[in-house]
Amino acid sequence: MPRPCFKLERDHPMPLAGVDEAGCAPLAGPVVAAAVILDRDRFPRGIDDSKKLDLETREAIYAKLQKVAVFAVGVCSVEEIDRINIYWARMLAMTRAVAALGVEPAFVMVDGNRCPKWERPSRAVVAGDAKCRSIAAASIVAKVTRDRLMAEYALDHPGYGWESNRGYPTPDHRRALRELGPTPLHRRSFGLVREMVESWSQPMLFAAE
Repeated sequence: MPRPCFKLERDHPMPLAGVDEAGCAPLAGPVVAAAVILDRDRFPRGIDDSKKLDLETREAIYAKLQKVAVFAVGVCSVEEIDRINIYWARMLAMTRAVAALGVEPAFVMVDGNRCPKWERPSRAVVAGDAKCRSIAAASIVAKVTRDRLMAEYALDHPGYGWESNRGYPTPDHRRALRELGPTPLHRRSFGLVREMVESWSQPMLFAAE
């Protein structure tokens, strides 16, 4: 399979920022977006959609990006996700990531079918992390950043397996949610979590002796 390249990006002015996010589907934790500006003459080899890369490869590329790229992340908290919904939280996280770059991009390419509501020149690219190298780099930064956050949260909330499932609705996470109940980092606006919250809030009924 071909790797992401600069083909689509060459039609737009530099500096160009690629933007992607990680963490829309999980039951717990924030959504994290990243914005990356690559030097087209000096970038790590092997950049690809983060979902296609193993942990070791993602971490290695992330370390190299720290040396040769300009990037920033934007985080949207669980409270914000529950208040404005995951779609708008994703958009807000991407907006924050671009604003945090410290460099004003001449153009922004966003993974997906829609860009945030901003005034900057931009383009949405469906499956952009598989097509555009800058977006793929952003997918790696977002994924590594969020995975590290979830590993830290797992220390404070043991038993849910966040160090490995990253908050996604895996069987072990769903089982822990049923047995241990929801934490403050679980998204109450998600149906499965909402059901668990409601079940745990019900008063316990004891049979009369």
